[in-house]
Amino acid sequence: MFTRSVAVVCLVAAFCDTATAQNWTQFRGSRGDGIATQATHPEKWSSEEHLFWKAEIPGVGWSQPVVWGDKVFLTTAVAENQKKPKPGDWTPGEGGIMTAFFGNYRKPPAIDYRWLVLCLDRADGKILWEQTAHSGKPRIPIHAQNSYATETPVTDGQRLIAYFGMTGVFCYDLEGKLLWTKDLGTYPTQMDWGSGSSPMINGDLVFIQCDNDKSSFLVALNKVNGDEVWRAERDERSNWGTPLIWKNNSRTELVAAGGTKMRSYDPATGKLLWEMASSGRCSTSPVANDELLFVHSGDRLTGQRGLLAAIKPGAAGDISLAGTEASSEFVAWSINFTGHAVSSPIVANDCLFMLTQQAGIVTCLDANTGKQHYRQRLPGAAGLTASPWAVGNKIFCLDQTGQTFVLAAEPTHHLLETNKLGDEMFWASAAPSGDRLFLRGLDHLYCIQ
Repeated sequence: MFTRSVAVVCLVAAFCDTATAQNWTQFRGSRGDGIATQATHPEKWSSEEHLFWKAEIPGVGWSQPVVWGDKVFLTTAVAENQKKPKPGDWTPGEGGIMTAFFGNYRKPPAIDYRWLVLCLDRADGKILWEQTAHSGKPRIPIHAQNSYATETPVTDGQRLIAYFGMTGVFCYDLEGKLLWTKDLGTYPTQMDWGSGSSPMINGDLVFIQCDNDKSSFLVALNKVNGDEVWRAERDERSNWGTPLIWKNNSRTELVAAGGTKMRSYDPATGKLLWEMASSGRCSTSPVANDELLFVHSGDRLTGQRGLLAAIKPGAAGDISLAGTEASSEFVAWSINFTGHAVSSPIVANDCLFMLTQQAGIVTCLDANTGKQHYRQRLPGAAGLTASPWAVGNKIFCLDQTGQTFVLAAEPTHHLLETNKLGDEMFWASAAPSGDRLFLRGLDHLYCIQ
């Protein structure tokens, strides 16, 4: 009897571990750090090797896939005669180089879109259900390379919450039944670039950072019914980073990056815990390990060097650095980081990895001191927009042409593999899930096993 009980307990534990390893619940995983602690997907793949299945996805969207159990969820926006972004496309037919860099400066497209939520079978990529969250004309214009479905949905295993920027928030159960919707308003963004910050869940609350050029705010909604629990107005203009739930040895914090200030809030009440002056705008999201929080800001428009800083737990009030200070009671270290970053940093084995978008450069720093270990251009890298992820002692960096550069997660530069997949544009971040890896291209979702 005892032996049978032990066997049952072990079986349940193994099942729970397998299920947890398969779940990739939000942008950059359950902890928002890109670390897949139990994933075992291959180190090497191509269109011919380890490609388990490939599913065509309608429309355009840069949202990352999320995985729960045997289901994979995606969002997309679909219209007839829809223009699709292309890597490095600066041709006059797409609006010219000024439009491609600075934005559209025009009205939203006068065509009807459908904002879709898709559920795919993890086993074969077949669509299990599809729901139209909203139909109509877009409320705002977007950058030629952005999409109307850039924000990654989030799931807690019972509900899926999809945020489509200025189009609204939509909550479904995992069988596709609509539970509630919420309209957070319509606001202009810098240079008409559009939105990109994804929702995050902690406990009974879902958090959305809506930084824009008119009226920025951070809001907490009840995940069960969509009711607003609290709202914090923010003295910010457009930013695109996703907030982070930082569970450190002092407390749980909700950290929202900003171009004016980095800020931390009490997730339960929205009370400001601390703030730190920064510079420019934020495309990257904060990341943390058990000891430190890493925040980064910069300004692509002005070329202003960005502040990269490591924050200690327990900070309170204004922790801005004065003058030439590089550290303080609550700031372990800070540096001026050169190079425009869109993909969020990742920290593994006491190394902090930063990717610059256009230059294709990876910078590895000592996470505890900020000292640079190396700064290396990845050969042939073109547009590092997707955020990196880590499996085992390896860092995976996906570029916009479908190349994935596999690096050793160590202080010395060691390029282990360069994998090429598909012939389309890749901007979405990856979703490692157990022994599989889901990569989203412009037209397809790829499953590697």
